[in-house]
Amino acid sequence: MNRVLIGIRGEPTPEGMERILKALKGLEGVAQAQATGPAQVLVEYDPQALTVMDLIRTIREEGFLAGML
Repeated sequence: MNRVLIGIRGEPTPEGMERILKALKGLEGVAQAQATGPAQVLVEYDPQALTVMDLIRTIREEGFLAGML
């Protein structure tokens, strides 16, 4: 498993962060996703199943800009 810290542009509302976490946890290959700050998410994922860009794309599909920290 790999871990990556992803920053989210701006500060998502609590509801927005919940949407982001739910979307990430719904991906096959994500073992854990948790908020580590108001605009940061730590994701533990299987690099055989997903790339960091897959994770960022999922966050963007929820309507937020994101990038690796």
